[in-house]
Amino acid sequence: MPQLSVPDNTKTGVTKACRYDPDLNPTYQEFAMHYGMGVLPARPYKPRDKAKVESGVQLVQRWIVAALRRHRLYSVDEANQAVRPLLVRLNARPFRKREGSRASVFQAVDRPALRALPAQRFDMSQWAHARVNIDYHVAFDSNFYSVPYNLVHELVEVRSLPTTVEIFHKSVRVASHLRSHGRGQTVTNPEHRPKSHQAHLEWTPLRMVNWARTIGPNTARVFERILQDKPHPEMGYRACLGIIRLADGYTPARMESAAQLALATGAYRYQSIKSILKNSLDLAPMPKAEAPTATPQHPHDNIRGAQHFDGERR
Repeated sequence: MPQLSVPDNTKTGVTKACRYDPDLNPTYQEFAMHYGMGVLPARPYKPRDKAKVESGVQLVQRWIVAALRRHRLYSVDEANQAVRPLLVRLNARPFRKREGSRASVFQAVDRPALRALPAQRFDMSQWAHARVNIDYHVAFDSNFYSVPYNLVHELVEVRSLPTTVEIFHKSVRVASHLRSHGRGQTVTNPEHRPKSHQAHLEWTPLRMVNWARTIGPNTARVFERILQDKPHPEMGYRACLGIIRLADGYTPARMESAAQLALATGAYRYQSIKSILKNSLDLAPMPKAEAPTATPQHPHDNIRGAQHFDGERR
């Protein structure tokens, strides 16, 4: 690898061109640091800063591209096979104003100065900017990754590798996750959650139902119904947690009575139970279920039975 590279101001190498202090593309800068190479971009609109490259391109166009202008090449392998003998001939061509050729100068000057490559391969990374959402996650590559919750609305940098995703805030790494290769998946570190959210995570469905059983069987049935009626049990967590919090302001007897009334009326949502307790409906007598009307046992002309109607349908 060379010790110094003088690239053009292409976007793949230079993010923001400047005569005195250009901003390098982060991936390109990491590539140079990995191989111990310095990068000194040419000044904008100053091709003389890289005259060797400009003259080299001109020679290749004259001696290789022009020689192959009438050839039809159908693959990269065919192109390489056609270019290789022309390149060897160009490098062996003697200089006009000095002794030797490009091949002899390479053997005498460049080859002894070559350095060994690093033991580890360079992992190509991608950089992106993202704004932290209100749920303390950033969106990247169709997935969501958590950061500490105190960075909500902050602008962060996301560095992605084939296996990991790192998030930086003001050049300080604040999060690191295994990269998810799916779509719409959420990767969350529990330590990034606020304390209130961490407390909610400690309540599992089994623990919620067991807590409800300490109040009474009706409260336990309410919890089971709430968790069963949702497409996903997680959707019922909030309602159960709300009922648990309601129990701090009422006695177990009132909670059990409110749960019994909620089951009887089919209104076993959190808001319904809260309304029952707030309006003291649980203290009123429990409504009695109406007895079903008995069917007369004596035969009568007006009573034809189900068989008569089944016949008409047939």
